Amino acid sequence: MKFNSHHLAYCTNIHPAESWAETFEVLKTDVLAVRDRVAGKEPFAIGLRLSAQAALELLKDNHLDLFEDWLTSENCYVFTINGFPYGAFHGTRVKENVYKPDWTEPARLVYTEQLFTIIARLCPKESGGSVSTLPGSFKEFKADEDLIFANLYSCALTIASLAKKTGKDLHLGLEPEPLGHFENTEETLAFFQRFFAWCKERDLDDKPLKKHLGINYDTCHFALEFEDCHQSLEALTDAGLRISKIHLSNALSFDPQNPEALQAIRQFDEPTYLHQVILNTSPLTRFRDLPEFDGHTTATEGRIHFHVPLYSEPLAPLSSTLDHAEAALTYLKEHPETCPHLEIETYTWGVLPDQLQKPLTDQISAEYEWVHSR
Repeated sequence: MKFNSHHLAYCTNIHPAESWAETFEVLKTDVLAVRDRVAGKEPFAIGLRLSAQAALELLKDNHLDLFEDWLTSENCYVFTINGFPYGAFHGTRVKENVYKPDWTEPARLVYTEQLFTIIARLCPKESGGSVSTLPGSFKEFKADEDLIFANLYSCALTIASLAKKTGKDLHLGLEPEPLGHFENTEETLAFFQRFFAWCKERDLDDKPLKKHLGINYDTCHFALEFEDCHQSLEALTDAGLRISKIHLSNALSFDPQNPEALQAIRQFDEPTYLHQVILNTSPLTRFRDLPEFDGHTTATEGRIHFHVPLYSEPLAPLSSTLDHAEAALTYLKEHPETCPHLEIETYTWGVLPDQLQKPLTDQISAEYEWVHSR
């Protein structure tokens, strides 16, 4: 959906689907049900999630031709793809595996280039196309940064070639998140400074990086880091970094001095995804996953990497970081040129506690209504 100069979709990673056949079935059923609820007669934007398996299958035979025809017939379009999770993303232990393969491995490069072959074909010229990906690696992997730089640079050249061939604005957004290779504004700026220095040392042109690589700014992730949204976006853009896409998402917040809150957060301890915990001590205190947080702290606020719906605060004594998503939308009103691509991303639907659940189409539609109301 387009409003003003921005394109808005919800990320289909909320739906369990790994093969192209499964993904296409989700698009024809669940996604069209949301379209019918929120889009009226306006063209409906799809935030596509393709696993490595689905991407490879979509590029075989005439599947991409058929998909392109289907999009036209259903008055839909694709302007963005979520290329962070490479493999299975539902119904199994994901945790740190969501970072595998990371950007040190050729498989990640091949997969991302396939996604750009797809988005270059599907996205309208007016919107251009974005792909989001992991922030290089996971801190625990102690990744070789030279390999990350080499693969990302190669990807940037591929994107530049596709952009020139199609006349479309194409870009990759690296998505900082807690315990990623870089996770906050300071670390993101430092990573790109090292990347540009790496290019200079090898006498490589850094223009493809500045034009075709940037940041996927997830409001849940930056809120978890206790960042000020306006200051963060200003710092990133002032450094010449592109904001490729903004994920509108919401994190769980709690008072670690409240025994009832400490009890309440345990219902969000589930075995599928990593739920990093960050406390507002100085410096910030970090826990790899919710089970590792024992509740003993002097902090006055804790935040948990658990995406909760945009439209509803969790029941007391818990709260959320909804104000960070609101601040991002306010920033875009004031600086509309910052980023044209917006995506709602509450992928945790299948593991939300019962009191936060409602029928899936109702839940996604309510998130659209929340965004439009602001």
